[in-house]
Amino acid sequence: MKKTTIIIIVGILLISIIGYKITGGIINKGPGKYDDFAQCLTDNEIIMYGTDWCPHCKDQKKLFGNSFEFVHYIDCDWNKELCLNEGIRGYPTWKINGESYPGTQSLERLSQLSGCEL
Repeated sequence: MKKTTIIIIVGILLISIIGYKITGGIINKGPGKYDDFAQCLTDNEIIMYGTDWCPHCKDQKKLFGNSFEFVHYIDCDWNKELCLNEGIRGYPTWKINGESYPGTQSLERLSQLSGCEL
């Protein structure tokens, strides 16, 4: 193969990997089952703090499926100072009404804490 072809292939692979990492492996295929619930969390200023490398964050995102795009999510690798100021010590951490809830939360628990209908 020519050097140019190899560079193009490697570039495409890198872009694909980066895209997969950014989305946490979630590829939007249309409306999600929990769109309204996730939007309600965001409307009520509920935030999930995490990182893309965190396995528990990936588990949390998977619970929402395609609906995770509506969750207010802050990546602490990209917002270190904000996360430190918020007292985030582990991932994921949910901030609900000024209280921190560390660890993966069930959707039922998030509904209970937030008042958002699941």
